[in-house]
Amino acid sequence: MCDQDQFEKDRQEYEARGLVTRRQFGAMMGAGMIMMLPQVKNPVAVTESEVTIKTPDGNADAYFVHPTTGTAAGVLVWPDIFGLRPSFRQMGKRLAESGYSVVVVNPFYRTKKAPTADAGTATPFAQLTPLTQALNPTTHMTDAKAFVAWLDQQPSVAKNRKIGTQGYCMGGPMAFRTAAAVPDRVGAVGSFHGGGLVTNAPDSPHLQAAKTKAQFLIAIAESDDRPRPTEKTVLKETFDGAKLQSEIEVYAAAHGWCPPDSTVYNKELSEKAWSRLLELYGKALA
Repeated sequence: MCDQDQFEKDRQEYEARGLVTRRQFGAMMGAGMIMMLPQVKNPVAVTESEVTIKTPDGNADAYFVHPTTGTAAGVLVWPDIFGLRPSFRQMGKRLAESGYSVVVVNPFYRTKKAPTADAGTATPFAQLTPLTQALNPTTHMTDAKAFVAWLDQQPSVAKNRKIGTQGYCMGGPMAFRTAAAVPDRVGAVGSFHGGGLVTNAPDSPHLQAAKTKAQFLIAIAESDDRPRPTEKTVLKETFDGAKLQSEIEVYAAAHGWCPPDSTVYNKELSEKAWSRLLELYGKALA
């Protein structure tokens, strides 16, 4: 999972190497603003709304955005530890403009409605720990079932196309477990700087994911790979053994490089990961 001390060390190292430019957007983060992502070429018109999704444990707040007309493959997005916020709404809208019906959920709904990180990505991790403690492998699975079922109730979601799911940081294991929770429905999984994908537990996310029918895109941060260099090999061997298609790559970036409000946001590599995600969805959710 995320560790703020390590996160800050990563930021300092990557800034020194010229791979991140915190000063470009540090002031904007403090003002609650985010960098704008590149526009989608030929975007479709979309409709967006704040929604409430009933789960076995209560009512989850979420952001739903989809093409204004017709139907599209559904996508469930799990945010990082900083939760549902403007940057993830922007990412969700961008994906919808690319032709998908997207729900971005607040995984911490049991404890607090979004926004759950008062200072965005500058929020001390100590303030977020109580939120994460309310989550576990069981809640991952029950939430995934509820969120996918909700998507399938929406008129804008194509029932004859598989659903995709993607997770960032702590959302990586949640995306893996979504495929395990609804294996006949989920066709594609993306994990970006996911934490805790491989553990020694019998219910490790990678072992549960290996029992699915999905295709996988796993983008690993270089700063995560260094202390856990065997994880990518374990993932590759596990998915190959299960005869599942997977793309596993280490990106020369720090943990958290994808969201545009991150202190280690890397536009070039974030766009590369995004393009790989669109290619995956284009194949697996067609």
